[in-house]
Amino acid sequence: MWNLQTALAILWTLCFLSSISGYKNGKVEKSCASMMPEHHSQPNTTASPYTLTVNTSQFSPGDNIRVVLSGSEHFEGFLIQARDATNPDGQAIGSFTLVDPDISQGLTCNSIEGSAVSHTSNAKKTEIQLIWKAPSNAPPTVQFLATVLAHYKIFWLKLTGPVISQGDVTPAPPRSTTDIVITYCNPSVDTNCFFLSYSALGQTVSFELSGPAQGYVSFALSKDEWMGDDDAYLCINDKGRVTVEAAHTTGWTYPEISSESVLTDVGWRVSDGVIQCKFSRSIYTPQDPFRFSLNNSYYLFVAHGSAEYGMIHRHTRQPLISSHHQIITGPPEILTGSRSPLLMKCHGALMLIAWMLAGSTGKLMAAYFKPDWPEQTLFGQKIWFQVHSMLMSLTVLLAAVGFVFPFVYRGKWSTRAGAHPYLGCTVMILTFCQPIMAAFRPAPDSSRRWIFNWLHWGVGNAAEIIAVVSMFFGIKQQSLLLPYPWTTGVLSAFVVWTIVLKLVLKLHKNGVIIKGLVAILAVFVLGNSAFCISLLASIGDV
Repeated sequence: MWNLQTALAILWTLCFLSSISGYKNGKVEKSCASMMPEHHSQPNTTASPYTLTVNTSQFSPGDNIRVVLSGSEHFEGFLIQARDATNPDGQAIGSFTLVDPDISQGLTCNSIEGSAVSHTSNAKKTEIQLIWKAPSNAPPTVQFLATVLAHYKIFWLKLTGPVISQGDVTPAPPRSTTDIVITYCNPSVDTNCFFLSYSALGQTVSFELSGPAQGYVSFALSKDEWMGDDDAYLCINDKGRVTVEAAHTTGWTYPEISSESVLTDVGWRVSDGVIQCKFSRSIYTPQDPFRFSLNNSYYLFVAHGSAEYGMIHRHTRQPLISSHHQIITGPPEILTGSRSPLLMKCHGALMLIAWMLAGSTGKLMAAYFKPDWPEQTLFGQKIWFQVHSMLMSLTVLLAAVGFVFPFVYRGKWSTRAGAHPYLGCTVMILTFCQPIMAAFRPAPDSSRRWIFNWLHWGVGNAAEIIAVVSMFFGIKQQSLLLPYPWTTGVLSAFVVWTIVLKLVLKLHKNGVIIKGLVAILAVFVLGNSAFCISLLASIGDV
């Protein structure tokens, strides 16, 4: 029994040492195709502290090109290959000559000796230099790739290096993505007109941003749809002189301007009321922890605001936010975006439907249609009462759901929303009072019935009036800023329309107008629907 245990222990030790040895000595031909270490762990997705560089951007077959893998941190293992830039998942091409055989060794991938290079031991390194020889059948463009292991289970997979092209071949155009572009607009006259584009080439990405010249324009890379902990870039106009800066935003305080010089090829122009800025930065910037890796996907924010003496003020409108994540170095794509979060759009839409359609029609039924259809019932009750009850219950439900959304979005009370949230809370209190009073109302022949009638009428009218006033404040909120003055005009027309139709119904009730009651109700509902749909459409457009 002891001998069996000893044999098993020895066997396990040999297997373990074999796996460790396989990692230490760099014999990783099994990973030629995937470049993935067989360590049963996932690659690191954070910004890599390692970069690949070459000494030229063009080559001819037979040329020798110096390739350098370096990093701001030590690494223990690596695997480097050259591949067709148009097919990065293809096979290794060309062959490498070692500069220091003590720390690097050639591997045979794709039946080509020396077509890949790896480490010889797990000794810590900060730089590897190699010479790559271009083959006679080299593709028009070549890209270098590297998998780098900081330690056994900490590694970065297929880091992309520069793209080089043959001297008689036009380099492939950089991959570009245009984001949040408003076509056929002029930033000098349209404050909603912005342009942001970026293109990746090798280990750098070039950005271009333009917008109205007054103040500043900026964009940020964000991991979510909330402002805060973002990688931001500012283009600030200070009396005709422009500064382009990288910054880190928290969402509530002044952006922290980067002290590192991470931006290159900076340029700017102010002309005809338009500010234009361009710059480049590396995909990885390990010297500045607040700069995000551009190989990952982010939401894009575009903002505009005033500036004074080179200092920016809070943006005048909600930033334009892309509708989904975008990989900065990914394939070309035209993005769409919105200035208003979906939760706030739902809040506005539900409140409009509640008070412009359900609430206003429900109140109308109780105020002007009690004497009508005396011989007909709906579910055992008079028609006016059932319609009134159903519409007002729907109003309470829609308003209650819509009321919650801003708190879910903000996570707290908004201190910048002015009177709107106070009016909204008042409306909700009055709205909830109505069904409670209705549940405990006295009988129709009770001596106290008149108290309920006056309270029910007064609270209902107060809720409706305050709700309409709250709408006027709501359409001017930054988080749901609707087109001005068009939407203000629509709301004003809705108020006038409601007053006129109620006067007509009053005349009908007093016998001045005898016929056409149902027609008046239909016109009222159709008119309110038209106003409501107009505002809902404007919500959908922001």
